[in-house]
Amino acid sequence: MKTTSSQYVASRARDPTFEKLMDKYKNLLKVVAIQDLILANPLHNPPPPSVSLEFLNRVSQKLHLNRGAAAFLRTYPHIFDIFYDPSKSQPLCKLTDAAVQISCQEAAAIGHSLPLVVDRLVRLLSMSVSKSLPLRAIFKVWRELGLPDDFEDSVISQNPNLFELRDAHEPNTHILKLVSAIPINTLLAAVDNWRITECCRQDCSVDRTEIRFSFKHGFPPGMRLRKIFRAKVKEWQRFPYVGPYEDMWEKKRSKSGMMALEKRAVGIVHEFLSLTVEKMVEVEKISQFRNWFGIDLNIRDLFLDHPGMFYLSTKGKRHTVFLREAYERGCLIDPNPVYDARRKLLDLVVLGRRGVFTSDSKLRDIGSSSKEEGLQGEENG
Repeated sequence: MKTTSSQYVASRARDPTFEKLMDKYKNLLKVVAIQDLILANPLHNPPPPSVSLEFLNRVSQKLHLNRGAAAFLRTYPHIFDIFYDPSKSQPLCKLTDAAVQISCQEAAAIGHSLPLVVDRLVRLLSMSVSKSLPLRAIFKVWRELGLPDDFEDSVISQNPNLFELRDAHEPNTHILKLVSAIPINTLLAAVDNWRITECCRQDCSVDRTEIRFSFKHGFPPGMRLRKIFRAKVKEWQRFPYVGPYEDMWEKKRSKSGMMALEKRAVGIVHEFLSLTVEKMVEVEKISQFRNWFGIDLNIRDLFLDHPGMFYLSTKGKRHTVFLREAYERGCLIDPNPVYDARRKLLDLVVLGRRGVFTSDSKLRDIGSSSKEEGLQGEENG
């Protein structure tokens, strides 16, 4: 009996650490969506930026706020402040001082990392068969790639020697293209860096020929690794493939040809995840690049086929994939300034309503102003 796609997803080995992390992230994503609406509102006069509860209630279904906007906002008084505006005769919502500070920290971190941002875009385009990608697809992952919200002006327009925008055949769509191909020897994939590090270790016991085409693996706790499965993984690890920045070979429909195409696809999605700020992305978002990267396989199944490299979570009504090797105990092993700022916001999400009515010393660094604003939001909500 053939296994359906949904059955395949349901049968995957669960990892409690990633599931617990995704439990937090599903609420963070809602918080970020509201935060973006607040910061993007041009009609805040005088400042600070705010949005009306009436507007948030209108979009609450789209934002998956099941109990309505007000109930959700009151759950996070360290992030949102509900107040009444007499001039508009309606309740509004703004960010607390703590949330504003975190937002500014993230923006500053992104601003300071523009050279890295340029490199990420170059690498993303270099993985494309045509060295070009639709701008709408990049917009979908701008946050994951740590791009500034004005990246068309601050990144693309500022680097005409690297990028150019072209009209697409579809209306209201542009194609971002590399001005000229980047030499392959200047683009080292993340997995190649790992291989070099492993080979250079003094206690390295792995044969260099063994690791030449290998990827780092770490399976979910409790996952049963049968002998036949281990043998297949070992065979797959040794199998040669074309790297994500190399030109594709001619596609062959033989068993070895299909295996080579599959491993190349794994190499591409592995590199894609390595380029993201938090080493995670929604499967739907990365799937938009499938044809442009020359991948003929189902992206989600690709992640499920390699549980030692990727972890797929279905929390929050979305499929999110994590790069397993980048995480330890639910945190990035090698954090970056943008991730650090976002993690602070996640900490406030996890905090929820705790600390609003207490003076616990551990909560003082959030700022007394946040506590006062949280209380004010409760009174005016």
